[in-house]
Amino acid sequence: MSEPLEQDLPADALAAAEVIRAALDQGGIDWEEPSGGTFDVVLPGERKLKTPVRLQVGSHALAVHAFVCRRPDENHEVVYRWLLERNLKMFAMAFAVDHHGDIFLDSRLPLGVVTPDEVDRLLGSVLSYADESFNTILELGFASAIRKEWDWRRANGESTANLEAFRGWLETS
Repeated sequence: MSEPLEQDLPADALAAAEVIRAALDQGGIDWEEPSGGTFDVVLPGERKLKTPVRLQVGSHALAVHAFVCRRPDENHEVVYRWLLERNLKMFAMAFAVDHHGDIFLDSRLPLGVVTPDEVDRLLGSVLSYADESFNTILELGFASAIRKEWDWRRANGESTANLEAFRGWLETS
């Protein structure tokens, strides 16, 4: 059950929230509305198995926030530079980091452009960018931990199935 939007929100914010509800339902996406105009969804991916996304309707804009990865263990400058370079090629979304160094995808759109097609396009962009970037972020920012896990699993006869994406550089280094 959701709480109603604040009564002082403009009509276009109320309309945008209705558009988002309809678009999420039409897309067959499981979603929750923890408070009026705030929508939480989890998008399933192939490399990044789950991407949590929050859509938040404000007085003037729709904000989209998606968690991609926790703060890298190493090579912070390399990871963050790679993300900034990716931003130059992206539609409607940008990588960002919070005060902890955790990595997010973020966007703000005027309420007037919130349509079912645009909600679908935004969520598709989030899913695509999170999924396509995930292994590179792990390789750049967590290589030592991945190497350590690979070595331990092989030494102990454990499955390395969830590390297959990294086999190439793990076996050559």
